[in-house]
Amino acid sequence: MSDQSAATDSNRLRLLGFSLTVFLSSAALLVLEILAGRLLAPHIGVSLYTWTSIIGVILAGLSLGNWLGGVWADRGADGRVAGVAMALAGIYAILALPLMDGLGNLLAAQQVGLLGSSFVFAFTLFAPPAVAIGIVTPLLTTRALDLDPRAGHVVGRMHALAAIGSIVGTFATGYWLVQSFGSRAILFGTGVGLILLAAPFLLRLRPPVLVVLILITLASGILSLSQQGLRGSCDRESQYFCIRVVDRSSDAPFGQARGMVLDHLLHGINHDTDPRIIIAPYVHAIDELVYEHFDQRYDAGLDWFFLGGGSYTHPRAVQALSPESSVTVAELDPMVTLTAVEKLYLEPEAMRILHEDGRRALTAETGKFDVIVGDVFHDVAIPEHMVTLEFAEIVRQRLRPDGIYLMNIVDAFPDPRLVRAITKTLSEVFTHVDLWMEGVPGADRVTFVLSATNSERPPEIVQARFGFERTWFRVTEKLMELGKPLDQLPVLTDDYAPVERLIAGLLLGERD
Repeated sequence: MSDQSAATDSNRLRLLGFSLTVFLSSAALLVLEILAGRLLAPHIGVSLYTWTSIIGVILAGLSLGNWLGGVWADRGADGRVAGVAMALAGIYAILALPLMDGLGNLLAAQQVGLLGSSFVFAFTLFAPPAVAIGIVTPLLTTRALDLDPRAGHVVGRMHALAAIGSIVGTFATGYWLVQSFGSRAILFGTGVGLILLAAPFLLRLRPPVLVVLILITLASGILSLSQQGLRGSCDRESQYFCIRVVDRSSDAPFGQARGMVLDHLLHGINHDTDPRIIIAPYVHAIDELVYEHFDQRYDAGLDWFFLGGGSYTHPRAVQALSPESSVTVAELDPMVTLTAVEKLYLEPEAMRILHEDGRRALTAETGKFDVIVGDVFHDVAIPEHMVTLEFAEIVRQRLRPDGIYLMNIVDAFPDPRLVRAITKTLSEVFTHVDLWMEGVPGADRVTFVLSATNSERPPEIVQARFGFERTWFRVTEKLMELGKPLDQLPVLTDDYAPVERLIAGLLLGERD
């Protein structure tokens, strides 16, 4: 073999290595981006602001890394710099596991708002590896141009491989990896993968530098594993949630009780032996409003449709309080239902459970219901398509003439702009739309209950007929008069539903 032929083969091999590295490093970055949403959810939940912080921080880090990689490439940096960058990104990804929980505790102790927490989390945990990985593509692209004079061909190929790697990393993480292995294990594995990807480039480093990198890598891995970094708080990770079951027996009047936590929010508490005990006040309020609306018909049996299952507290209670009732539940996440069956005493045989989006499920129904309950709101993450005028019309069509629609939603007090906008929207379809509270709240964050009907209006005061001694007050007129004039709040539609802006006070901790 001639020297020229051998050199050509060597160049091709190096080009292949550069191309594979660009593809895999880009995939790793998008794995980290998708993981960020899941890893932060148990601490701050998931909202438009959370994803905005994650995407913005990673894009900023990638841009800075691209610039640095280009500058260093012009100054003669070679593959060793790319190797060090990938190794440091991998080490930081591994260290993010023990860092994450400590940072979460610190932000909670300082009572940092949701928007601030989202940015601090994203910046601290994911900006450094984004910068480091961003260095790789422009640096290796420049070095590839030394081996292949076809500039357009080389640059186009590298950009295409980076884009394809990003796509593969996104779909693999969202559709397969997290559900199969868990987010923390994938983060640890991504860190290890980046270090292994860097290894061929590091062999040419001076021995002292290589030894230091190896020692740092080993120390970060030991620290992460010793802090039980791979053992997250989730009992089960699904496509949608970090699911946990916690003991809540202290909230029950007797016996044992367990609660379901989805991401960082408690979604219901179930008593082990008596499903009639409704511990959450807002769930209790919804049940009592239905009883007040139908009186003795409640005991005789009603047709119920639940938008959202969660812990299935209320469907369990209905089955126990009114055995003749028919219960249909649309729960998006089958893992939530499975967890409720395994750990929250749910016996689903007498229910009809639909594992799909609530709006789609309700739209597909051909029958009528006496009661529709909306319990699909995940803390401050509001499914916009479930609060619009178009959805309200679907609800009206699926209710019998004397039916009632009830929902709960978290908003600020004393100026719940989103709740007032939803009330205004529902009033376009229903004759009577009312807001309910259990006295004056002691905090500026409240779970409101809304009722809507084209039948008779509920009384001003509703008292619990069983269980905990509670009283709810109709506060519609008082709340609708607070804050911004009602004509300045929008009717929410599928085309325009600015829910994040309306609950900005909860996210930012401020008022305008």
